[in-house]
Amino acid sequence: MREAAFAKQNKDKWLRFESVLRNNVQIHPDELSALYIEITDHLSYAQTFYPKSNTLRYLNSLSVLAHQKIYKSKRESRSRFITFYTQEFPLFFSQYHKQLLIAFVTFALFSLIGAYSAATDGNFVRLILGDGYVNMTLDNIEKGDPMAVYKEMGEMNMFLGITINNIRVALLAFVFGLFLSLGTLFILMRNAIMLGSFQYFFYDQGLLWESARTIWIHGTIEISVIIVAGCAGLVVGNSILFPGTYTRLQSFVPGAKDGIKILMSTIPFFIIAGFLEGFVTRHTEMPDWLAILIIGGSLYLILFYYVLYPIKLKKKHERKARV
Repeated sequence: MREAAFAKQNKDKWLRFESVLRNNVQIHPDELSALYIEITDHLSYAQTFYPKSNTLRYLNSLSVLAHQKIYKSKRESRSRFITFYTQEFPLFFSQYHKQLLIAFVTFALFSLIGAYSAATDGNFVRLILGDGYVNMTLDNIEKGDPMAVYKEMGEMNMFLGITINNIRVALLAFVFGLFLSLGTLFILMRNAIMLGSFQYFFYDQGLLWESARTIWIHGTIEISVIIVAGCAGLVVGNSILFPGTYTRLQSFVPGAKDGIKILMSTIPFFIIAGFLEGFVTRHTEMPDWLAILIIGGSLYLILFYYVLYPIKLKKKHERKARV
C-alpha cells in the first residue's frame, strides 16, 4: 500500500486519537489503551514500509504523547513482554536484515583472516590468545582431555561469568556504533580473528572435529547474537552517518532506540548460550549425534528468529495491507 493511501485510510482514527489526547477527553482506560495499541501497530507498519517519512514522524509523536497518559491510568499487560519478543520485535527487525548481513559478512571474513594468519605465522595464536591459554591447552591435550578448560569452574559460576561477559561484549559492539559504525566493525573484527585463530590452533593439533563439536554447542548461539549485537551497533552508527533529510541528532534518536530494541532481543539468547557453556559443553563424553543435534537446533533457532520469522511476518502484513 502506498503511503498516501495508508494515511487516507487511517487519518480519521489518528485525528480522533490526537483529539482525545490533546483535549484531555475522559474515556475509559481500556478504550484508550486499545486505541494506543492500534496506533503502535500502525507505527510498526510505517517503520517497516515508510521509514524516514512524515507519516512515521507523526505516528511516533502520537505514540509518545499517548504513552504517559495511558500508563498513569492502566497497568502494563503482563503479556507485553511476551508479545515484544514474539510479534513486535521480529516484524520490526525485518527492516534491518541488510545491516545483519553486513555484520555477518564482516565476522565471517575476519574469521578466515584469523585462521589464515594463524596458518602462516607460528606466533599469531599466542599473540591473540595469550601464552597462558595456549600452554594450558597444550598441557590438556597431552593429558588426553583437550577441552578440559570447560570443566575447571563450577557449573553455576561458569554460567553466570560467561553470560555476563557475553552481554558485555554485545554492549561494546552496540555502544561502539557511536563511532560512525567503525567501532562496531572493530569489535566484530577482533572477536572474529580470535575465533578463526582459535579454530585453526585445534586444526593444527589434529583436533578440529573434537574442538568444533564441543565449542559450537554454546558457540552457535553465542557467536550469532554477537553478530546481531553488531547489527544493532551498525543501526546506531548508520543513523549518524546517513541522516538523510534530517539533522544528525534527529536521525540518531530513532536509530539509538532501534538499536536498543535489537540489543534487548539478544539477552535471552545470551542466557541460553551461558547455560549451555556452563552446564552442557563440559560433557565432552556425549555422543556426536547429541552434540550435532544441539548445534543444529541452535542454528535453526537463530535463523528462524532473526531471519525466517521476520520475513514471514513482513509478508503477512504486506498481504493484509493489500486487502
